[in-house]
Amino acid sequence: MTADSSAPIAAPRDLVRTGGPKDDSTWLEHVLGWTLVVVVAMFVTQVGWL
Repeated sequence: MTADSSAPIAAPRDLVRTGGPKDDSTWLEHVLGWTLVVVVAMFVTQVGWL
Protein backbone atom coordinates (compact mmCIF):
# COMPACT_ATOMS: atom_id res chain seq x y z
CA MET A 1 0.00 0.00 0.00
CA THR A 2 1.38 3.38 -0.95
CA ALA A 3 0.94 6.67 0.85
CA ASP A 4 -1.25 8.00 -1.97
CA SER A 5 -3.78 5.20 -1.76
CA SER A 6 -4.56 5.79 1.91
CA ALA A 7 -4.92 9.56 1.64
CA PRO A 8 -8.50 10.89 1.75
CA ILE A 9 -9.88 12.56 -1.34
CA ALA A 10 -10.06 16.32 -0.92
CA ALA A 11 -13.50 17.80 -1.54
CA PRO A 12 -13.88 21.05 -3.47
CA ARG A 13 -14.27 24.12 -1.27
CA ASP A 14 -17.83 24.67 -2.51
CA LEU A 15 -18.96 21.33 -1.15
CA VAL A 16 -17.39 21.65 2.29
CA ARG A 17 -19.92 22.90 4.83
CA THR A 18 -18.90 23.83 8.34
CA GLY A 19 -22.29 24.90 9.65
CA GLY A 20 -21.23 28.52 10.07
CA PRO A 21 -23.17 31.56 8.85
CA LYS A 22 -23.30 32.27 5.16
CA ASP A 23 -21.84 35.41 3.63
CA ASP A 24 -25.27 36.94 2.94
CA SER A 25 -26.40 36.93 6.59
CA THR A 26 -24.58 40.09 7.62
CA TRP A 27 -27.82 42.06 7.91
CA LEU A 28 -29.10 39.48 10.41
CA GLU A 29 -25.93 39.85 12.47
CA HIS A 30 -26.37 43.64 12.50
CA VAL A 31 -30.01 43.40 13.57
CA LEU A 32 -29.26 40.90 16.33
CA GLY A 33 -26.28 42.94 17.50
CA TRP A 34 -28.25 46.16 17.76
CA THR A 35 -31.12 44.31 19.44
CA LEU A 36 -28.67 43.08 22.06
CA VAL A 37 -27.36 46.62 22.56
CA VAL A 38 -30.89 47.97 23.11
CA VAL A 39 -31.82 45.16 25.52
CA VAL A 40 -28.65 45.70 27.58
CA ALA A 41 -29.26 49.46 27.64
CA MET A 42 -32.84 48.94 28.82
CA PHE A 43 -31.65 46.54 31.52
CA VAL A 44 -28.95 48.95 32.72
CA THR A 45 -31.40 51.84 33.00
CA GLN A 46 -34.06 49.74 34.73
CA VAL A 47 -31.60 48.44 37.32
CA GLY A 48 -30.32 51.95 37.92
CA TRP A 49 -26.68 51.41 37.07
CA LEU A 50 -26.72 54.54 34.90
